[in-house]
Amino acid sequence: MGVAFMAVFVAAPASAEDYIALETSQARILRLARPADSIVIGNPSIADAVVQDAQTIVLTGKDFGVTNIVVMDKQGEPILDRELVVSRNARGTTRIYRQAEVQTLSCTPYCEKASTKNGFDDK
Repeated sequence: MGVAFMAVFVAAPASAEDYIALETSQARILRLARPADSIVIGNPSIADAVVQDAQTIVLTGKDFGVTNIVVMDKQGEPILDRELVVSRNARGTTRIYRQAEVQTLSCTPYCEKASTKNGFDDK
């Protein structure tokens, strides 16, 4: 199914044939070879897909984990069936370990507690 679409990614991983890599709170644009009619995300708490137009989807990583995306045309034929791997955006973060407690700080540029909504809850 990988031939049926063209993805516009910056720095796509070497094994992009197998999965689409996303980071929490980051969006990626996915361009399809033909118009989509329906989109299904396996676990919508991990990733989200928003239709920009019939051939453009915006994927957003919501929480770290693995799920999948299935895109079908009007005839119900799959255009895309791909695994989505969402990882934490660790750039600009610092972790503080105090015995069993872990706190993640976002330091961009001043340190403050990182959002727990996007996979940074370390408790």
